[in-house]
Amino acid sequence: MTDLLLFWVPAVVALVSTGFVITRRNASHALIYLVVSLLAVAVIFFVLGAPFAAALEVVIYAGAIVVLFLFVVMMLNLGHSSVLRESRWLRPGMWVMPAVLVTALLLVMVYVLAGLPDATTATKGVMVGPKAVGIELFGPYLLAVELAGFLLLAALVGSYHLGRRYLEERREA
Repeated sequence: MTDLLLFWVPAVVALVSTGFVITRRNASHALIYLVVSLLAVAVIFFVLGAPFAAALEVVIYAGAIVVLFLFVVMMLNLGHSSVLRESRWLRPGMWVMPAVLVTALLLVMVYVLAGLPDATTATKGVMVGPKAVGIELFGPYLLAVELAGFLLLAALVGSYHLGRRYLEERREA
């Protein structure tokens, strides 16, 4: 029963936070929920016995990719009026739901890391090291990795041009 709970709590947190990512009107708030969702997926990886994949999830996705998205959001929302509107939306109540979801993840991680007898059976698995991940990633999946990199680069350049065009139209008006 505990094994199922260790999986289902982060799974429900991931689903709820992903739903909030889709339904938030403000892109900054959606990014906060995206970080919570990615952390929930990292907890699922850790509970299933893949701590290296969990670390990669946190460092690459919740770290680097979300920072890239944040820079794009900042690039598209240039101007003083958007800053004023954002300060009205940043109320202390906005942090309640992300805090509740992250607290649930924290409780699962504390339970697993405490090494309780029920928790250790959930984390049994084959340890995969960084070398094996690198060989697989840049071996048969090299084309997919390169295409994902080009897709991110194209999205960044496209958002820059959209934001630049928006600013030029605003200056003319």
